[in-house]
Amino acid sequence: MSGALSHIRVLDLSRILAGPWAGQMLADLGADVIKVERPGAGDDTRGWGPPWLKDEQGTDTQVAAYYLCANRNKRSVTIDITRPEGQALVRRLAADSDVVLENFKVGGLKQYGLDYDSLKAVNPRLVYCSITGFGQDGPYAPRAGYDFLIQGLGGLMSLTGLPDGEAGGGPMKVGVALTDILTGLYATNAVLAALAWRDRSGEGQHIDMALLDVQVACLANQASNYLAAGQNPRRLGNAHPSIVPYQDFPTADGYMILAIGNDGQFARFCAEAGQPELAADVRFATNRARVENRAVLIPLLKKLTVDRSTADWIAALEAQAVPCGPINTLADVFADPQVQARGLKVTMPHPVAGEVPLVASPMRLSATPVDYRLPPPMLGEHTDEVLAGTLGLDARDIALLRKRGVV
Repeated sequence: MSGALSHIRVLDLSRILAGPWAGQMLADLGADVIKVERPGAGDDTRGWGPPWLKDEQGTDTQVAAYYLCANRNKRSVTIDITRPEGQALVRRLAADSDVVLENFKVGGLKQYGLDYDSLKAVNPRLVYCSITGFGQDGPYAPRAGYDFLIQGLGGLMSLTGLPDGEAGGGPMKVGVALTDILTGLYATNAVLAALAWRDRSGEGQHIDMALLDVQVACLANQASNYLAAGQNPRRLGNAHPSIVPYQDFPTADGYMILAIGNDGQFARFCAEAGQPELAADVRFATNRARVENRAVLIPLLKKLTVDRSTADWIAALEAQAVPCGPINTLADVFADPQVQARGLKVTMPHPVAGEVPLVASPMRLSATPVDYRLPPPMLGEHTDEVLAGTLGLDARDIALLRKRGVV
């Protein structure tokens, strides 16, 4: 392997999304990621269908599409960590690894001797990343954490959705498990920082990642606005609290997005819409004025935008350097010429499906590009390979472990 992290081995004990997302990012960068799963069951998301991956005859397999999104470039090993023999295998793997990822409940791995302190004794250079809902301490630490719950508890849903009083108004979660994804991204950054520190100090460390911490941190300008002003932001649907017009608008055949970020862009939009006087109106001439007079301006603009189709508006406004765009379905996304030019869909060979379509990594490194080496593995696909090649077990030892249900 020639990836930037091809010298790194990751032992991925995590499942569902946040941990596996971090593991996939490290794997995409070249790390050898060994995914440890429960014999006979595996990662929970293997069963989170439909839709299911189809085989070469078009028949549904037992692999959920959900699982495919976060597990490429990994090797799957099935080990029963509730058994002493299984625990011993994981400890041996940890002794020869650089990173451990896990998302068990706080203290959940201590009973198996697989917690940070236990594995640090085996490998002092180990970077051990724990991902939980609420972190390793605090009154909520023992609770299970799920993305939907954290979006609510962490304030994101209070910001997302139409305002109260409007049709369909009320709090709304984001359409993907964004808190899990962001936690995976933060975890990856923390792991890379810990590895950089280890290169300098020779010491590993424990990383404590919490979904709630990440969600609050990613409230970004909304959190900053609250801390500065002491006022809860209100839901604005697709509108922006500090920029106007910056939202969706109806067109003759659907909707478009206007993302006007300065006064010059607004003036050019008004000119293209045949209403240049709006940009000279003191109520709308500056962004501050437009925010203050949002309730007056937006209905006026909606009366203008319905006169043309989405495509006509986008063509005209792009020619005037006014930021705008469509609201695409996923079919539209993967048919988009820019998405296709950037190669954001990749296809990999698969032992059951023949081939599997996946979303490409967005990381573009000039010297060490992402290498799509392995499709998301079948459950336990690499058990023999890892136990023999990494731990040096012979076929008889592996067969005995399998007979006893350890692997």
